[in-house]
Amino acid sequence: MPLEGEYEPSPTQWVRKQVELYESSGGTEGTTLQGSKMPVVVLTSRGARSGKLRKTPVMRVEHEGRYAAVASLGGSPKHPVWYFNILAHPHVELQDGPVKQDMTAREVTGEEKAAWWERAVAAYPAYADYQKKTDREIPVFVLEPTEGG
Repeated sequence: MPLEGEYEPSPTQWVRKQVELYESSGGTEGTTLQGSKMPVVVLTSRGARSGKLRKTPVMRVEHEGRYAAVASLGGSPKHPVWYFNILAHPHVELQDGPVKQDMTAREVTGEEKAAWWERAVAAYPAYADYQKKTDREIPVFVLEPTEGG
């Protein structure tokens, strides 16, 4: 079932503009990271505290119909806000081009995380540099299609 509720645009201008372009074009424009050639998808989550819908472009890391969401925040010492949103509310929506899907997110660890991390670095090599520049372990979520959604 699609997420419903009030949408709160990002306070970060480039995120807000990219999401607006992505959605207003039906997923045909704004599909790469800030004009690069690196593909992104739009992740919609529910705010952990506000309960409002939040939308974030994340790197497109897809494998057999499942996606990874890497909570890197560019190697920042802190997790991105959406990390806490997903922990609180694992039911998310993902838009990959024109296709929107209800997904369930779960944080992965161990061998499963290692496999997804390898896929993520192959899709976006900067992730390896981000991990080197931070002391925190960068979390990875796997997003899987929601049953019946």
